[in-house]
This record gives sequence, C-alpha cells and structure tokens, in this order.
Amino acid sequence: MKALSISNLKKEYAGGLQALKGIDLEVSQGDFFALLGPNGAGKSTTIGVISSLVTKTSGQVKILDIDIDENHSLAKKKLGVVGQEVNFNQFEKVGDIIRNQAGYHGLSFKEARENAKYYMQKLDIWDKRNEQARKLSGGMKRRVMVAKALVNNPELLILDEPTAGVDIELRRSLWDFLTEINNEGTTIILTTHYLEEAERLCRNIAIIDSGEIVENTSMQELLTRLEEETFVFDLKNPLQTLPDNLEYQAVLENPQKLKVTIGKGQGLNTIFEVLSNSGIQISSMRNDTGRLEELFMGLVDSNLNGGER
Repeated sequence: MKALSISNLKKEYAGGLQALKGIDLEVSQGDFFALLGPNGAGKSTTIGVISSLVTKTSGQVKILDIDIDENHSLAKKKLGVVGQEVNFNQFEKVGDIIRNQAGYHGLSFKEARENAKYYMQKLDIWDKRNEQARKLSGGMKRRVMVAKALVNNPELLILDEPTAGVDIELRRSLWDFLTEINNEGTTIILTTHYLEEAERLCRNIAIIDSGEIVENTSMQELLTRLEEETFVFDLKNPLQTLPDNLEYQAVLENPQKLKVTIGKGQGLNTIFEVLSNSGIQISSMRNDTGRLEELFMGLVDSNLNGGER
C-alpha cells in the first residue's frame, strides 16, 4: 500500500493555463519525501488537490488506497496538512484551536483533550495553551499549525513550507520532532525552499517544474550526480593560513572553519593526511549544504532548455 498515489493528475485554468500537466507520483508508507520546485511550479496546486482545496481537471489521487473522490471523508481522516498561511482564528486560545480541530475529525472530547495536550507538549506550546493565538510569535504559530494538523493522528502529513520565517533554533527543533514522528511511522511529504532542510530530512525526492515532474529518485542517488563535492571541516585550533601542500580548492572561511572541494571519485584520505601532517586537528566534518541547490538549479535549467542534460 502507498501512502499517496497520484495518476495523470491535471489542473487547467481558464485561458488554457495548465498548472499540472498530468503528473504521476507515488510515496511509500513511512517515507520522508521532498517535493521541490521553483515558485509557480505546481507544488501548492498539487497539495491543494490532495487536500481537496483545489478541484482537479482530471486524474486520480489515492491516500492510503482511498480514492479522494470516492470516499472523501475517510481519505481526509488519514491526512494532515500544514499550509503556508496561518489558517486558524487568531482570537481563539491555542488549546481551543487544537481541540476544536480534533472535534472536526470526530474524536471524542477525551481523545481531543489528550491528543491536543500530547502535541502541544511535544511542540513546546503547552504553556501557551490559554493564550490568544494572535499574541504568539510567527514561529509559535507555525507550531500551532503542526499540532492542529496532527491532532487526529493522521498517517500522512503534508508540510508546505513549514519553517518559512522561523528562526534557526525553532527550525532545528521542528526538524527533530518531524524526524521523531517519521521514525514512529508517520509518512511525511515536505515542500521547502530551504534545500538544506530537504537534504537533511528526506530520503526520496521529486522535483516539479512548470507542472511536470522532472525528477523522481532517492536523495542519495540524486546527490551522487555531483561532479564535485564540498566538505566543511571544523578545526580544533585556530588556523591563520592554508597549508602549502593542500592541492585542493580550499577556502579558510574563518580561523576554525575550512571548506575543501574535491572532484567526483577523489577520496578524503589525502586531505586528512595533509592536515594531520601540518598539525591541524579536525573536530568535526560535514557536507556543505549547497550541493542540493546546485543540482536543483541544474535540473530546472535542463527542463527549461527542452530536457537536455
């Protein structure tokens, strides 16, 4: 069974404008899936169709094998959506917003109260439960929207730009929470403009452009296409100048951060050996997060140029 199955989905507007040109997409249960694309590519239209907020022209959408046209109410119970815009009454108390949402899904008063408390605690908004939502920061409002989407324990959660405008601390804590619920079995589909976010969280990825899916693969496979890769080394001791024998493209961003770019197929052993021989100790290493953005732009440019690669 697939968490989401989309077949030949089309959406046309007046004047012949096609927002979606017959896309096919499958997301397996338990996946953490990225749906990426530039502004106007069709991401939000696709989410709108899945959540029944946008009427499709043709095609089929199934959520956990339930056709959204044939059994809309049951399909909707399986789905939670966090949209880009705040979609709750900001004059209501936070706890009431989340409990009322549970009621819309038919949960009992006891279930609504327990689920609302659970997710408010998990998202660190429990102490805000009696405050009017309008008094919350932008980041806290995003958390309310996540709790509201999860209060009925959906099997599929769709997040449309969930960390837009959220500070780094809140963003990373939200990442940890989403990873936790995904590990517990919730399927997550994420759209984001923060490509670091997609690379860090998602196992599989589809890229949509001009209403068409131009790439659908695993994150790991997509990243192997890079001709070169940049690594960031955090240094234990400050470094003022680069070693003369480091025969790579390297930039010392600050005395304790070194960026080194290597070609595809080149190993890291030589870099470690040169740094070690120069008395430079490394405290940690990670991939530079710009690498997915490089691929993303290349794929979109390829689509604009008629599919040439």
